[in-house]
Amino acid sequence: MFVIVGSKPATITFAAKPKPFTQRYPTFYNVLYLSDNIECYLYELHPADYPARWADKLSVPYGLECGVRQGGITSPKLFNLYINDLIVELSSKKIGCRIDDCSINNISYADDMVLLGPTVRSLRELLACCESYAQTHGLLYNVAKSEFMVFKASGGKCPDFVPAIRLNGNELNRVYQFKYLGHYVTDDLRDHVDIERERRALAVRCNMLARRFARCSKEVKVTLFKAYCQVFYTCSLWAGYTLRTISALRVQYNNGFRMLMGLPRFCSASGMFAQAHVDDFHAIIRQKSASLLCRVRASSNSILKTIAGRYDSPIIHGIVRRCIPNSRLVTISL
Repeated sequence: MFVIVGSKPATITFAAKPKPFTQRYPTFYNVLYLSDNIECYLYELHPADYPARWADKLSVPYGLECGVRQGGITSPKLFNLYINDLIVELSSKKIGCRIDDCSINNISYADDMVLLGPTVRSLRELLACCESYAQTHGLLYNVAKSEFMVFKASGGKCPDFVPAIRLNGNELNRVYQFKYLGHYVTDDLRDHVDIERERRALAVRCNMLARRFARCSKEVKVTLFKAYCQVFYTCSLWAGYTLRTISALRVQYNNGFRMLMGLPRFCSASGMFAQAHVDDFHAIIRQKSASLLCRVRASSNSILKTIAGRYDSPIIHGIVRRCIPNSRLVTISL
C-alpha cells in the first residue's frame, strides 16, 4: 500500500499591500459567505487591537492586520470550512483504500493530510485532485514537507522499484519512517521506533524531575511523577512490538520513580508503587488502551466506526490483549 504523508497546504496567499478582506481572499470569502455562522467568523477576522494575556496581566494592545489570533477558537473551524470540499471530493472518489464500504483514501487533521492508495496510479489521481483544488482556492502545497511511504505486505514483501510520484511537478522523496502527529510510523508497521521515542522522552523527564525537585516532599514528588511520567503518548496504538522493546520502556519507568524518590536501585517495583499509591507500568497501559477503545466505539466518525466494527483489526486486537489477561482470552475459530 502506498501512502503520502505530511502534505501541508500553506496559508492562503495574500497581496503585499493591505486590502479589505473580501479583496485579499475572495475565494475564502465566498466559501465563508455560504456558512451559517458567517457573523461569528467575520467578527474573528475583523482587524482590531488585541492585548496578550500572561496570567492575570494584559499587555499593551496591538493591531492584527490579517488572519486570526494565535490560538483563536475559530482557527480550526475556519480551516475545516475551507478544506472541507476537498475532503468530500476525495472521499467520493472510487479510488484509494477502502475498508468494507467506507472510503479511507484521505485522513486530515489540522493542516496535515494523508493520502492512502493501493497503487501508484491511485495516488497520482488523488494528488491531481489536490493540485486542482489548491489552484482554484489559492493554496500552495509545501513539497519539501511532503513525502511518500510504501508499506510492506505480509512477510516483509516490498516492490524493488517504485515509479516517481510528483506534486506540483516536483518528485516526492520516499521515506521508510515518518513522524506523524508525534507518532512514528514505519514501513513495516512495527512500533519499535515509537516506543524508543517514548523511552527517551521519559528518561529526559525523569532526569529533569530528579534534578530540580530533589528536596521536595514525597507527596510533591508523587504528584509531579504522575503529571510528567505517566503520559505514554499514543501507547494505546502500539500493536506490533517485541517483549524486549516494551520491557526497556517499563524498566525506564521503574528506574525513573526510584531515582526521583531516592530508593535503592534493586528494590521491589510492585512494592514501591503500592506504598506510594501510584499505578505501575502495565496498569497505565491498560487504562489508556481501555479509554481509547471506549472513545473509538462511541465516536460518530465513519472511519473510526469502521475500525471499531472490525474485530480482526490489529489495533483492536492489541487493545483487547492489553486489557484482558491472557488466561481469560478465548480464541474462537470461524
